[in-house]
Amino acid sequence: MDAAARTQLEQWDRDHVWHPFTPMQAYAAERPLIIERGHGCFLVDVDGKEYLDGVSSLWCNVHGHCRPELDEAIRRQLEQIAHCTLLGQGNVPSVLLARKLVELVPPGLTRVFYSDDGATAVEVALKMAFQYWRQCSRPQPRKTRYLALHGAYHGDTLGDVSVGDIGRFHELFAPLLFSTLRAPQHHCYRCPLGLARSTCRIDCAEAAVKLIREHADTLAAVVVEPLLQGAAGMIPAPEGYLCQLREATREANVLLIADEVAVGFGRTGSLFACSREEVTPDFLCLAKGLTGGYLPLAATLTTDEVYSAFLGKPDAGKTFFHGHTYTGNPLGAAVALASLQLLVDSVLPELPAKVTRLREHLERMRELPCVGDVRQQGLMAGVELVQDRDSKRAFPSAWRVGPRVCRQVRDQGVLLRPLGDVIVLMPPLAIELSLLDRLCDVLYNVLQHLTPEPDAPSQA
Repeated sequence: MDAAARTQLEQWDRDHVWHPFTPMQAYAAERPLIIERGHGCFLVDVDGKEYLDGVSSLWCNVHGHCRPELDEAIRRQLEQIAHCTLLGQGNVPSVLLARKLVELVPPGLTRVFYSDDGATAVEVALKMAFQYWRQCSRPQPRKTRYLALHGAYHGDTLGDVSVGDIGRFHELFAPLLFSTLRAPQHHCYRCPLGLARSTCRIDCAEAAVKLIREHADTLAAVVVEPLLQGAAGMIPAPEGYLCQLREATREANVLLIADEVAVGFGRTGSLFACSREEVTPDFLCLAKGLTGGYLPLAATLTTDEVYSAFLGKPDAGKTFFHGHTYTGNPLGAAVALASLQLLVDSVLPELPAKVTRLREHLERMRELPCVGDVRQQGLMAGVELVQDRDSKRAFPSAWRVGPRVCRQVRDQGVLLRPLGDVIVLMPPLAIELSLLDRLCDVLYNVLQHLTPEPDAPSQA
């Protein structure tokens, strides 16, 4: 792109585009990064500079950019139809995808409701759970509440924000939200119960179980990210935590909503996180990696038992009156089918070696003075930066250390995004080992030379 066109594009970006989760005043003060194209695990800006996509274009890219098999799946579908409504009718790719998902997810999840993104997938589950208790064979209309974890993030619709618990994102909207029961976060590095992982008995799970039992009569569902809380700062759950929640919800007659928007489709090392502990939830929420990072598409899967509560004559009022214009979009479903085939055939078998290599790099970073903790689940990880390792004292938020690190990494051709002062590493699952080495080496070198002084604000 020539200089004049690039300058015009940058100005229009400043003048018109409101970027999500971005401090816009700081953004407007710097030259914007505008991506023009991509290939493999790289993004290319309007100047032709390449960047290694270290966060999978916000945790969704699986196979890299411009993957020929996925491009071709979309072209083939374009020759048939790009979109048609799913309200009261079907389309071929959405039917085939629903069948494929039912074959791959934990057993017992047989019904697929499509939506657009992770937030809507969770919102669908919340509403379905609420309606289910009014229409099931033994209605329990008192079941109107939800239990979620401290630090939870499940999306930005009002229902999702209500079960979420990240103050800097959501506290402004408190007057609009419904109340939610809170269980302790399974944060072993900063244990809310003041315990040490080496001696505790997963007491955070026991605390959640106690709340479930105490409030069983009014609880509609428990909402949880299986194995790892993502936006909370890459917080892994202790082994067995999810099993304990599933057992407790089943005994208390409470539904379990598993939000696998971030952790699904191989991110934790298995196709679905719930499968690692052989758990079948009542609702499984999927998005992000569903289409390999190509198009917006989400799915909420549930059981025949839940589905049957919504059956009846049209005038019975049992219909689930919820939908999205692009529900079950044929292009999205077609590329999702192609992505799943690639994932099962070629990506999953190669993951163990990549997970091991990432672990080796993280252990090296753990020794750096500014690193308080490293956390990993499969090919997703967080590196928590602290001012003092011994006391775990955090950097002052005004110093914006995480964004500063990500900007320095970007200058070396790697794109990362922080969660506060937790640096997230979540490359495409198809990344080659040599590129994984490059990603981690660049971050290591930046952290090795990190100075504690505050820096100018950054929009990262």
